[in-house]
Amino acid sequence: MAKIVDAIVTDEPALAPPVREPLLLTTPATSELLKFRDKVFTSRLLIVPGTDRTLPVNKAVVEVSVSDTDAVKFLKDNAEFELLKE
Repeated sequence: MAKIVDAIVTDEPALAPPVREPLLLTTPATSELLKFRDKVFTSRLLIVPGTDRTLPVNKAVVEVSVSDTDAVKFLKDNAEFELLKE
């Protein structure tokens, strides 16, 4: 037994909902990142003081954005880290 479907047929095209542009998630270019060498551990998770943000250390290196002043100050002031020159 087939179902009967009532449909309204019009000459006007159906209006599609507006399409949103996708958000582009960009990562900072390598020139905008600072790399610090961890002199003590090869892997750990740092917590930036005064914030709830964390910085992962992988292979004795932690990367932070130049614009992240809190993290840059924390790493520069800590004797366990040294700025890597690229």
